[in-house]
Amino acid sequence: MLLATSRHRTCVFLSSLVALLVLTACSDPESPDAQVRRVIDALEQAAEARDVGDLMRHVSTSYRDADGRDAKELSRYVRGYFIANQSIHLLTRVNSLEFPADDEARAHVTVAMVGREAAEANAWNLAAEIRDFAVTFRREDGDWKVTHARVDRPGGWP
Repeated sequence: MLLATSRHRTCVFLSSLVALLVLTACSDPESPDAQVRRVIDALEQAAEARDVGDLMRHVSTSYRDADGRDAKELSRYVRGYFIANQSIHLLTRVNSLEFPADDEARAHVTVAMVGREAAEANAWNLAAEIRDFAVTFRREDGDWKVTHARVDRPGGWP
């Protein structure tokens, strides 16, 4: 009986070790999925820091959005948004992330944006928006860059 228990423990230990190795391999920090999620996080941090340059570092020069804006126009739009919103706080949720090709990723991301701006010294206006974004990324020189974005109505993603 003692030998059977020892074998059982060894089998459980080895099974657990194999499962851990398989899970670790599936969550490769250098996987395309992890890389794109890091870019989404970096975009969120740049927006909260109101850093146009850092945000645009993740946008392709061939960017074109659903409204026809190119990368330069997007940069001007973002700059204006940051001027109008002196305090930006974001909550992001990646609803889906797919890879239709090795160098292309498509994400549906919900972003809750809360901007706080002082209208007067003692009065604060709070503005909250929730938007769903359909974002296409392309790998350019080893970096994932946003090449297209479309704002959808909240809950409109598949």
